Amino acid sequence: MRLDRVDEQIIALLVDDARRSYAVLGAKVGLTASAVKRRVDRLRAGGAITGFTVRLDPGALGWTVEGYVELYCRSSTPPEVIRAAVGRFAEVVDASTISGEADAMLRILATDMRHFEQVLEQIGAEPFVARTKSVLVLSPLLRRTAGLLPA
Repeated sequence: MRLDRVDEQIIALLVDDARRSYAVLGAKVGLTASAVKRRVDRLRAGGAITGFTVRLDPGALGWTVEGYVELYCRSSTPPEVIRAAVGRFAEVVDASTISGEADAMLRILATDMRHFEQVLEQIGAEPFVARTKSVLVLSPLLRRTAGLLPA
């Protein structure tokens, strides 16, 4: 999908605050509210915008421990098997297959260290998991929503 400068401005504004009205967006990019709505509808239909969401502060919700876990799988485990297994855990908030020695990387949020350990033990008990390696986050330095690539 080809984006022009106005599309890029609209996307950047929505990434910053998806609750902005079409009128507010239009005032910022020099279009009417109905013209912005048509553009947003086109961006959604074209797949550039896949939805709207809320960003949460995990700490404010009681998720005080964050860790990244490398999964090392037995033989060749299909990504669908990994996805199905880790998808059962609400604590797994991101999961990706990766290059390198490990097969997948998980981002886990937990209420405390014991909770993190319990989740790690349960994931490690999956039949396809050979071993895990985890690191804990001390201080998040930068968190941003994916946006447009710089020009």
